[in-house]
Amino acid sequence: MKKCILSLSLLFTLIYGAVAQSDYGYVQQGEFGITAGVAHYFGDINTRAGINRIKPALGIFYRKQFNNYLALRASFHYAQLGYSDIYSKNKYQNTRNLSFNSDILEFAVHGDFNFFKFIPGDPEFSFTPYVTIGVGIFSYNPYAYLNEKKVFLRPLGTEGQNIKYKGIDGKVRKPYGSTAICIPIGLGIKYSINNNLNLSFQIAQRITTTDYLDDVSTTYIGNTPQHFPPNNGKPSVASIMQDRSFEKGIAIGLEGVQRGWSKQKDQYLIAEIGISFNISSYQCPTAK
Repeated sequence: MKKCILSLSLLFTLIYGAVAQSDYGYVQQGEFGITAGVAHYFGDINTRAGINRIKPALGIFYRKQFNNYLALRASFHYAQLGYSDIYSKNKYQNTRNLSFNSDILEFAVHGDFNFFKFIPGDPEFSFTPYVTIGVGIFSYNPYAYLNEKKVFLRPLGTEGQNIKYKGIDGKVRKPYGSTAICIPIGLGIKYSINNNLNLSFQIAQRITTTDYLDDVSTTYIGNTPQHFPPNNGKPSVASIMQDRSFEKGIAIGLEGVQRGWSKQKDQYLIAEIGISFNISSYQCPTAK
């Protein structure tokens, strides 16, 4: 992760040094915008990267324009994510019967590089595709439904985090946090309507540092009284939520049986349409 961030910093330093400042009289200093679109999750419950359960996403951003090609953008997003094993065609996964939803709050800083010179209001330079890459932090709190009631999963320790369970790999499972780092990587296009307004479309994948976006990562710990003590003689909420295969008529959650795949972190994608308002100034063209 550190190498990735250092590489990104070096890349944009080199790009900035290679691109000369426009000598055009109109100078776009920056822009402030809002976005609306959709979000989708990829991870242990959506293992085949199916895009069939999109959720809403909203955002705001400020972009500081250094020249006609390079900009630094700060963004804030709210998005919803969710998926369920019932959508899977895999027999085992369908029997596993896990699901989750989560609200996402994300703050990120991106480097944007235009492929073409972009000068708002100039018909010759009013359109450009661009690439974007950055780093951010986001909050998440997975939940599922039991008897139509929302149940937050992180406090339950569904994979033994609350009892510091030691898996077959010898690692003690600790509670996961409510925030994680993300690396947004994507493509976009933008079009200048006039000197003041721009339209844009962007799609960016978020690589994250957590495998618990969906509360699923490694193996079952077994539904025993030692692991999930009963509540007044009845199964605890934690024991029910950690293995819901019983709702399919068979309980598969034996200790050590695969529940998720910890070798790959969870990801999410946001595709959005935006409108932005330019912050601009004018300067005299450079004499040649």
